[in-house]
Amino acid sequence: MTQDVVNEAEPVAEAAQPKGKEALWNEGEVAADYLEELLEIVDLDGDIDIDIEGGRVHVSVVTDPEESTGRDPAILVGKEGEVLEALQELSRLAVMTLTGHRSRLMLDVAGHRQKRRAELQSIAAEAIVDVKESGEEARLSPMNPFERKIVHDAVAAAGLTSESEGEEPHRRVVILPAK
Repeated sequence: MTQDVVNEAEPVAEAAQPKGKEALWNEGEVAADYLEELLEIVDLDGDIDIDIEGGRVHVSVVTDPEESTGRDPAILVGKEGEVLEALQELSRLAVMTLTGHRSRLMLDVAGHRQKRRAELQSIAAEAIVDVKESGEEARLSPMNPFERKIVHDAVAAAGLTSESEGEEPHRRVVILPAK
């Protein structure tokens, strides 16, 4: 029984180790192929861009409204990014199926994550000012892990600390005052 537990943990430990650029590009190519098939099925035009940043592959579906087939690419984002999150997980599963390794790839559609990152950095900046001025902690609205990471990074860059509290999907960032 112990042997089974050890074997189940191996892929997780493997995924935690840094991957080479070639392995990351391979992940991006697998995800791009998967997403191209999906775009064809839902009859959406779009180009797939692959980039590697911070040891993680970033795959973007770039759409041009002028070349659109009339379908709104926001269909792939969904309400509050729910469809985008699901597509990201499906893309990660496609990569794992073909490579045998877990992927931490990030997916963006029509610049949604990029816009959301800017919004979150603005929200974090306002909350940081409030915390510094009032000396009291600030609890932000619930966010998904991607969004919380952006806020945690902004808080750390401002010289404050933050923590996450609550259970998914109601997990939120709490910004703590300097001690």
